[in-house]
Amino acid sequence: MQDLLYFSQQLINGLTIGSTYALIAIGYTMVYGIIGMINFAHGEIYMIGAYTALIAITGLATLGITWLPLVLIVALICAMIVASSMGWAVERVAYRPVRGKHRLIPLISAIGMSIFLQNYVHLAQGSRNIGFPALIQGGFLFGSPDTFQMSLSYMQITIFITTLICMSALTLFISRSRIGRACRAVSQDLGMANLLGIDTNRIISATFVIGAALAAVAGLLLGMYYGSIDPLFGFIAGLKAFTAAVLGGIGSIPGAMLGGLILGVAESLTSGYLSGEYKDVVSFSLLILILLFKPTGLLGKPEVEKI
Repeated sequence: MQDLLYFSQQLINGLTIGSTYALIAIGYTMVYGIIGMINFAHGEIYMIGAYTALIAITGLATLGITWLPLVLIVALICAMIVASSMGWAVERVAYRPVRGKHRLIPLISAIGMSIFLQNYVHLAQGSRNIGFPALIQGGFLFGSPDTFQMSLSYMQITIFITTLICMSALTLFISRSRIGRACRAVSQDLGMANLLGIDTNRIISATFVIGAALAAVAGLLLGMYYGSIDPLFGFIAGLKAFTAAVLGGIGSIPGAMLGGLILGVAESLTSGYLSGEYKDVVSFSLLILILLFKPTGLLGKPEVEKI
């Protein structure tokens, strides 16, 4: 029973982290699915979303507003607005001018934007860790305190529910809305979509905005979960989310979700049964192993060359 509780604890921890990886990974996979490029500034947009949420929470506390639902809603809205604006700006500044050029040029442009945003936050907020208030506390305990107690915190439940809502809303948006159908058309054939009257520039910008908004949600959730943020907060999470997107199949939204969950569970089980020092080794080894047998990722589809 003790071993089962311990395994369940690691599984819960892995699904918690994996859920946020999936939210960030969707930004990578949507951009790649539409224009075939990797947005390496996406991790920094996620980090800026976390900082914006913290500033909003601090401002509300200064005004004496402490009602938890209102604080969370305002912080989430502010983070999504700022992050979405950043996503739109990154597309206009770093991608649109070099679209259609050799793929190396947009890659260098995105890396330059990533470095710029990191240093901007360094100058604006300082390089030290900043504490993030634990707004959601408490939880459930299972098992005997004499052996091992499995905990399921309210924060983890919040992450699960929020991720499920975001994923469901995105799925409905892509499948039912007019912009969602246009996104699918552009991802299949950008040139033909242009000929059919679809404003492809608007659709590509919308893709960056949607991905940035989901990253902001993940920034608020992980900020509260870990309890601190710093200017490099987005680099590591962005790298893990990109790995999750490749693992699930870059360009596939369900693949990004699945890849994030698998990566989170793999890291948690490695930390629980081996050592936290090996979690990155196991995660990237798993990625290499899967790509050796399925180069397109778990749910990715091979590209068909149009003639």
